[in-house]
Amino acid sequence: MTPEILLRYLHFISIFAIVGSLVSEHLLLKKELTRKEIKRIATIDGVYGMGALILLAVGLTLWLGGYGKPTEFYSYNFIFHIKITLFAFIGILSIYPTVFFIKNGKGDQDEFVQIPKTIFMLLRLELLLLFIIPLLAGLMAKGVGYFG
Repeated sequence: MTPEILLRYLHFISIFAIVGSLVSEHLLLKKELTRKEIKRIATIDGVYGMGALILLAVGLTLWLGGYGKPTEFYSYNFIFHIKITLFAFIGILSIYPTVFFIKNGKGDQDEFVQIPKTIFMLLRLELLLLFIIPLLAGLMAKGVGYFG
């Protein structure tokens, strides 16, 4: 197996981990959760975070490491830059829910905690933006947006 194939495989697996964990978080979220349930969501959020870090590391390696397409293919494509910006924005949106889950997972595990509506909206926005990225990736792979 070549390094490029391994990197692309890790890239896809990390994408699946990100999507799966965000969808799981959204499905488990209720208006009121016990601290035990919040702790479970925090664990899933940890999988999301690890997936995002792996995706970022592998993506940067594919972009700047010279695997597959030349670096210029990505660097001179405005669609690629939109894709990277969306990924960063999703990461920023995830900060508040992550902090909330970690902070509120501590204490009496049977105690109920009200979940702010902001958490629901941020997760939904993350999912919406996340589902735009594959469209951008497909366009980019076809050379749309290349200005080099």
